[in-house]
Amino acid sequence: MKIVILDGYALNPGDLNWDSIFDLGDCTLYERTPPGKAIERSADAEAIFTNKVIISRQVIEQLPKLKYIGVLATGYNIVDLEAATEASITVTNIPAYSTSSVAQMIFSHLLHMLQNVSKHTASVRNGEWTSSLDFSYHLTPQIELAGKTLGIIGFGQIGQAVATIGLAFGMRILFTNRSKKETDLKASQVDLDTLLAQSDFVSINCPLTENNIGFFDRTAIGKMKSSAILINTARGALVNEYDLADALNHERIAGACLDVLAKEPPSPDNPLLTARNCNITPHIAWATTESRSRMMDLAAKNLEAFIKGSPRNVVNKLV
Repeated sequence: MKIVILDGYALNPGDLNWDSIFDLGDCTLYERTPPGKAIERSADAEAIFTNKVIISRQVIEQLPKLKYIGVLATGYNIVDLEAATEASITVTNIPAYSTSSVAQMIFSHLLHMLQNVSKHTASVRNGEWTSSLDFSYHLTPQIELAGKTLGIIGFGQIGQAVATIGLAFGMRILFTNRSKKETDLKASQVDLDTLLAQSDFVSINCPLTENNIGFFDRTAIGKMKSSAILINTARGALVNEYDLADALNHERIAGACLDVLAKEPPSPDNPLLTARNCNITPHIAWATTESRSRMMDLAAKNLEAFIKGSPRNVVNKLV
């Protein structure tokens, strides 16, 4: 089988190996594939892997030998599923590989906001403690999570993992979900307006769909407490970035912690890059070594299952 990996660098910048996939066929690896090169590089491929390279209808129609598309992510909106289905191409994704890593990043951001360890560490390194008149000082308010309300938008595996950690910190948990969600966790399902009004921290953990693009806008932000902090580790396009930047700069909410933006890499003029009290990480919540190792293993198992005639983690239905 001819296999092409179109953009492997994010998954494996050099600390893992591709043996489990290379062992499945004649494999060509590209660390990155620029726009317009996907067709040329996949010309003879029966199977391709993509992380962020868009596999549009135009691309699919130019690849007559293609039978399999493996998405190296959970979200698969980069693939035209309708076109793939029409061409009898199986599309798979990698579900639930980064749950613990993403949940960990959410609280890394929160704790950074509430205690600012890096700023205090820098202060000590600069000699401010050795010259202090007092045994203790703080440069920013030090705030406990215990007793605060955490609102979670989207209560899938990641949302539930976030709730579990929040409960361990002694937080009150509210969540909203597209459907009724039964849970053994001490968490209350409420409507979005109630969640926004009562939460000290709002974490977006829902998938991006055609119906919720930019839903977190001026109106949603206006329902939050002025002391609240927004965390988004899901998809950048869920948030109206201009509305959020405006709210931050006018102190309508206290801060934002973002691991995703609508366009990645962002444009230099993205308003959130210079917004007040906005901490941004470069889409790394998923990228712990352990998480990427799981993805590599699952990607190989997905393709192997397809080759054996029993595909798994399929996201399109072939007739």
